[in-house]
Amino acid sequence: MIHKTAIVAPEAQIPGDVEIGPWTVIGPKVKIGSGVKIGNSCLIDGSTVIGAGCQIFNGAVIGSVPQDLKYKGEDTKLIIGENNIIREYTTINLGTVEKGLTQVGSNNLIMAYSHIAHDCVVGDNCVLANCATLAGHVTIEDRAVIGGLVAIHQFTRVGKMSIIGGCSKVVQDIPPFSTCDGHPAKVYGLNLVGLRRAQISSKIISDLKIAFKILFFLGLNKTSAVEKARQDIPQSPEAAYLIDFIKSSSRGVARANRAPQEESL
Repeated sequence: MIHKTAIVAPEAQIPGDVEIGPWTVIGPKVKIGSGVKIGNSCLIDGSTVIGAGCQIFNGAVIGSVPQDLKYKGEDTKLIIGENNIIREYTTINLGTVEKGLTQVGSNNLIMAYSHIAHDCVVGDNCVLANCATLAGHVTIEDRAVIGGLVAIHQFTRVGKMSIIGGCSKVVQDIPPFSTCDGHPAKVYGLNLVGLRRAQISSKIISDLKIAFKILFFLGLNKTSAVEKARQDIPQSPEAAYLIDFIKSSSRGVARANRAPQEESL
């Protein structure tokens, strides 16, 4: 059902079971999947694709022009997967430059007033709490949890199954499976709650604890820590992924807090 006050471009591709609330505006290049529910006073514009089953709450602005001085009106895109919950007044921008793409996966909870800037990539099953702010070209991997009022610097990568505490300032890559917090954000240890919820085995968690000690809390430089971790830790996919993440980081990885949480290590 489309409310009589909504303004929907005739060129927009919208199935008959989509709900659109009062005063919402849908642009001509928008494609919306089956069963999507859109609240009041939203704007969905640009070359935007929204997957089936998404819920978009009042005042959200989706597919708006990127806040980037190099953008000159190119036909860039935003692709959003299925079953996402996008709460009030969230803003998600198009990509920049020709063929630029902002991408959001599926089954994410994006809480009120969050911002996903141009060219960001958000994976699946992530949580962005209220006012989480992603600058341009940020990557958020699967199952990451971003606390409220967290600000993430351009081109930063947040590893899968990590959690960042509220109000943190993130200027370097956040390692997968980690708990991070602070201004700037530092590594406190493993995200044990997230790992257990994902049903990661106790053996793999034990290996990851050893890896975190080597990589973050022995005072080794990056090259030495990576080499020692490869030698000392059984190469489960999770441990290998963590080590490769550290090795491949171009921005540098968040440093360890001097007093790690005992349980997480």
